[in-house]
Amino acid sequence: MLLSLVVGICSGLAAVLLDWAVHSIKDFFAGTAHTIFHWQYLILPGIGMFISMLIVKFIVKDNIGHGVTKVLLAVSRNESKIKPHNMWSSVLTSSITIGFGGSVGAEAPIVYTGAAIGSNIARLFGLSYRQMTILLGCGAASAVAGAFKAPLAGVLFTMEILLFNISMGSLLPLLISTVSATVVVYIFEGQTPPFLCTLTPFSMNNIPYYIILGVILGFCSLYFTNTTLWLEDRIGKFKNQYSRWAICALGLGLLIFVFPPLYGEGYSSLTALLRGEEIVIEGESVLSTLLNTTWGIPVFFFLVFLFKVLAMTLTNAGGGVGGTFGPTLFCGAIMGFVVARAFTLVNVSVPEHNFVLVGMAAMMAGVMQAPMTAIFLIAEISGGYELLIPLILTSAISYGTVRLFDKYSIYTKRIAQSGDLLTHDNDQAVLTLLQTRSLVRDKYPRVFIEDTLGEFVRKISDSDAAVVAVIDNVGRFQGMIDIANVRKFIVSQDKYDSVHVYNLMEPTPEYIYADEKMESVVNKFDKTGAWRLPVIDHERKYLGFISKSRILMAYRSEIKEISSDD
Repeated sequence: MLLSLVVGICSGLAAVLLDWAVHSIKDFFAGTAHTIFHWQYLILPGIGMFISMLIVKFIVKDNIGHGVTKVLLAVSRNESKIKPHNMWSSVLTSSITIGFGGSVGAEAPIVYTGAAIGSNIARLFGLSYRQMTILLGCGAASAVAGAFKAPLAGVLFTMEILLFNISMGSLLPLLISTVSATVVVYIFEGQTPPFLCTLTPFSMNNIPYYIILGVILGFCSLYFTNTTLWLEDRIGKFKNQYSRWAICALGLGLLIFVFPPLYGEGYSSLTALLRGEEIVIEGESVLSTLLNTTWGIPVFFFLVFLFKVLAMTLTNAGGGVGGTFGPTLFCGAIMGFVVARAFTLVNVSVPEHNFVLVGMAAMMAGVMQAPMTAIFLIAEISGGYELLIPLILTSAISYGTVRLFDKYSIYTKRIAQSGDLLTHDNDQAVLTLLQTRSLVRDKYPRVFIEDTLGEFVRKISDSDAAVVAVIDNVGRFQGMIDIANVRKFIVSQDKYDSVHVYNLMEPTPEYIYADEKMESVVNKFDKTGAWRLPVIDHERKYLGFISKSRILMAYRSEIKEISSDD
C-alpha cells in the first residue's frame, strides 16, 4: 500500500513534468508564426523527430516506441521488468516530439514511464513477480489518472488493457496510486477538467442518431487501427534510419501545412468543437478558399480525420516518440463533429458539441477495445456524466462493430500474432506466461548413434532415467531409446559388440523448439499422446526433454501465483 502511494506520487509528478515540457516547447515557438500559412508547420515537426531519433539512437540505445504495447510485453515476457531508463527517456523524447509539432499523443509515453516507475520500485524492494506486476499496473494507472485528472479511468485502463487478472486485493493499491497521482496534478495544475465543454442535456429523441454515430465510429476505428499497422509495416521496410526520417519528416510537414489541426496533439483544435462555437476554416489552411462553405467544413474535418492517422504513423515511424491514445481521442472528436454537422445539414437537429464528446468515447472504445475505460474517461475529463447514456450506448456499439471484424486492439494485435498476449482467460494467460526453455530438463543420459550396446550400457548404468537421447558427433538429436523396450538386449552380453545404438533407437513423434510457445508445446503433447518430448534448437542441437508432469507442476504453480489474493 505504501509503495503504491509512492508510485502514484512519482507518476503524477512525471505527468506534470511531461505536460509542462510539451507546453514550454510549444510556447517557445508560438511567437515565430507569421503570415497566414505558418512556416513552422513544414520544418519544426521534422526537427523534433530528428532530435528524438538521435537521443534514442545514441543515448537511450533502446526501442522506446509503442509504450502501451511494450508494457504488455513486459508483463507477459519479461516478468514485469522494465529497464530503468524508461523512467525518463519516454518523457524526454515525447516532449520534444510533441512540442515541436509531432502529430502524436503524450499519454502512451507517460503510461510507459509510470509502468517503469512501478516496476523499478518493485525491483528495488525485491518484490515477487505478482507484486511487481501490481506496482507496474499502479504506475500505468496513475499515469493515465495524472494525464487526464481521471482516477477511475486510470484503474479501468489497467483492468481492461494491461493486467489480465485483478483481484480485490489488487484493486486497493490501484485506487491509492490513481488518487495520489490525481491529487499531485491538482496541486500543480488545478482541478479544472482537461476539456471544458458546453453540454446540452440528453434527449431520448437523439438515441437513433447516437446509434448511427456508434456504428460509424466503429468502422472509423477499424480504419485507424488497420491503416496505422499497415503503414508502419511499409515504412519499416526502409532500413536506413536517416532515409526513413527524411521521408517521414517531408510527408508529415506537408500534411500539417495543408491541415494545421494535425500540428501536435491537436487538443487545442477541439476547443471550439467542444463548446459548440461557430466553426470556420478561413485562414487556417491553403484549402480555406475551396472548403470554407456549408458542406466544405465537414469535408475539411473528415480529411483531417483521414490524414491524422497518416500523420501519427509518420511521426512515430520517422523517429518521433509518442502514442496513439491522444490521436484516438482527437479522431473521435473530429468524426463526432463531422457526423453531427452532416445531420444538421440534412435538417436533423442534434447537439454537435455532445456528439464531439461522445465521439471521443466511441472511437476509444473501438480502437483500444476498452469500452469501460472510454466511457468513464470521457465522463471524468469533461464533467459529462449527464451524457452517460449516450456514452455507454455509442461506446458499446462501436466496440461491438469492431469485434465483428477484429478481436484485437491496436495495442494487442501484433502481440497476439507472436503468441505473447495475456488474456482474461486464466488458462490461456498461464500458457502465455510459461516459457518452454525454463521447463527443459537435461537429466537424461545421451549416447552417440555409433555407440555399441556395451558402451550404451556403461553410459546408462548410473542413471534411473526411462529414456535416453541419441545424438551424433556434433550434438544433433537423432532419436531416443526407451529403456523398457530394449531391456532384453541389455541382459544379452553376447550382443554388446555386435548391436549398435542405431539398431535400438526409435524416432520421436515430435520435436519441441526451445523458443516455442507453450500453447504449441501443449498441442504437440495432445496430438502425439507422448509423455515426454525432446527439446532442440533451430540447428537441431539436443537440449533436453520436457515431460507432461513438468508442465503440470509449472502450470499449477503459475495458476496459484496469478490467482493469489495476497
